[in-house]
Parts: sequence; structure tokens; C-alpha cells
Amino acid sequence: MGVLEDDLEVYTFDIDFAGHVNNGVYIRWLEIGRTKLLEAVGLPVEKIKETGFYPILAHTEISYKRALFMGERVRVELWVSELTRARVILQFRFLNREGALVAHSRQIGAFIDLETGRPKRLAEDHKKLFMAYYEPEKDLLNG
Repeated sequence: MGVLEDDLEVYTFDIDFAGHVNNGVYIRWLEIGRTKLLEAVGLPVEKIKETGFYPILAHTEISYKRALFMGERVRVELWVSELTRARVILQFRFLNREGALVAHSRQIGAFIDLETGRPKRLAEDHKKLFMAYYEPEKDLLNG
């Protein structure tokens, strides 16, 4: 299957008092990655509203391996390592310009009904859309 990739630049507002990318910036990069994934599978935010379901986050974990600095670029790689009708697990890898691992992350999400706010199972036709990025053997945090 496949891995979704996106290159992002480190800006001045990403830097903390220690001179490197602030840990909180990775949360924003995760959000960018999830948004790009939804767009890649044909479910941009506008279309999701029409489906009646909405993805939400239940859990995020990040392991930081090395620092990124002003002016560097970061490659964000992401894939789906688990997908059921009730939840999704996304894996992320952050690489510097030389290809060295900077951080990796895992997020667990679920789906809710937009009107009721209650859990909602993902329809099979929507589940199939994510299979292009399904890599069940690539779980970075749980070996």
C-alpha cells in the first residue's frame, strides 16, 4: 500500500526559547497530516460534513528523537496501521533533510455523528477509501 508524504518548513514562530522546534508544533503538524490524508482519500472537510460522520482524536503519543532548527525542512510521513469501522490508528514519522528520524507518533481516532455527537461506525465504502494508505505492519511505537 502507501505512505502519504508532505514536506513542511520550520518557521520562526515554530522555535522555542531553546532555539529548536517547540514540542507543541508537532501537534500542529499532525493536524496538517490528518487533513492531507482526508483530502488524499477524497474526503476534504467540506465533504465530510455531507457524510454525517466526523473523525475525532482519542489519543496522541509522540517520541522525540532529535531537534529541528530554524530554516530546516521536515518530511512528514503518515499511514493507517489499523482501521476498523469504530476506530483508526495513524502512524507518523518526522524526518529531517538528511532523512534522519526526528520524531514518530501514533494517534488513535474514532468517528462521531455530527448531529448527535455520539459514536458512529464508519461505512464500508468510506473505510475502503483509506486502504490506499493502510500499512498494518508498520507500527513504530509498538514494534
